[in-house]
Amino acid sequence: MQNVFWGMGGIVVCCSLMAWLACQVRQPIILAYFLCGVLIGPFGFKLITEVGLLENISRIGITLLLFLAGLVLHPDRLRKFFKTATVVTLAGSLFGWILALLVLLACGYELRDSIISSIALMFSSTILVIKLLPTTALHQKRMGSICIAVLIAQDLLAVIALMFIGVKGSDSDTLRVFLMLPVKIVFLIVVAIIGEQFVIRKMMWKADRYNEVLMILCIGWCVGVALLSELLGISYEVGAFVAGVAMARGKIAPVLSEQLKPLRDFFLMFFFFVLGTAFEFEKINTVWLPACLVSAIIIVMRPLWLRWLFRSMGEEPEFALETAVRLSQSSEFALIIAVAAVHSGNLTSKAAQMVQLTTIATMVLSSYIVVFKYPTPIGFRSGLQKD
Repeated sequence: MQNVFWGMGGIVVCCSLMAWLACQVRQPIILAYFLCGVLIGPFGFKLITEVGLLENISRIGITLLLFLAGLVLHPDRLRKFFKTATVVTLAGSLFGWILALLVLLACGYELRDSIISSIALMFSSTILVIKLLPTTALHQKRMGSICIAVLIAQDLLAVIALMFIGVKGSDSDTLRVFLMLPVKIVFLIVVAIIGEQFVIRKMMWKADRYNEVLMILCIGWCVGVALLSELLGISYEVGAFVAGVAMARGKIAPVLSEQLKPLRDFFLMFFFFVLGTAFEFEKINTVWLPACLVSAIIIVMRPLWLRWLFRSMGEEPEFALETAVRLSQSSEFALIIAVAAVHSGNLTSKAAQMVQLTTIATMVLSSYIVVFKYPTPIGFRSGLQKD
């Protein structure tokens, strides 16, 4: 227990100092957490060598992030953008997959590695996009709703990809799981709506004078639905989002959202720290060229085709460009898919390292672009600092 305390305590101290330094030199705070992981992680000064526990802790931050995103989105608002989200997700992902596939094949990767790697890299980062959206945009504006709708559609697509790529069983088993997915999602939504309407809401009414109890109930509801989701074979991120949307129908949702934000940010610190600990400098020489080329496609090309898709759906030019830029990075799902594919024997370790480097590079570059160009809670200039 003492070692765990010293390890986590050291991470908190290091991240707090790096975050302060980032503020002084006007750099993204997220980058400070990442650099902290690089410096004191297994491939830096080796002060932190075991990150398994930290990965589990970071899942709490991701769960809260998705829960709070759903907590400010009433189901009626989400339904309005279903068509846009579906078209942008399917068309954008397909185009990105084709470009990345061609680049990897040209770089000499085998067909299977190229197909799986390009699939892993075709999604946007839910964590980064939501983290860098101003609260006003997330709560009230069209951009927040569309970004969340696209990200959730991508998460569902990533879950499907993970089922096919990460399994060792027969094709018939995979097909059966795939066909059952819509049934499971409907079941999860129904359970969440009924549970919120007839159980959690009434419990909160009876404890409305005790703020601490309300917070614990809220977190318990979020984690409970996320666990049920993972039990059904759906990602816990989707479950947390469904829990938030179900609770968004109540009047107390905006208050709960504001009060839970500091807790969310604290646990997300561990996610970006763990991301930094995965950065292996000695393996960069073998994968840097394809990683740079695919990163260029994601950072430079993806905003162009996403902007075109948004414009074809009737969005204004400035809105379409900003939304496209915010969605242009690789996803944390890329790391999950790559690990699962290596364990199942469907992906080589070299290809997985390329996916890892591309994901980290695009997350860092994207955060710089958004923080320096658009309003965020951690904007580069005072005029861009909006929360």
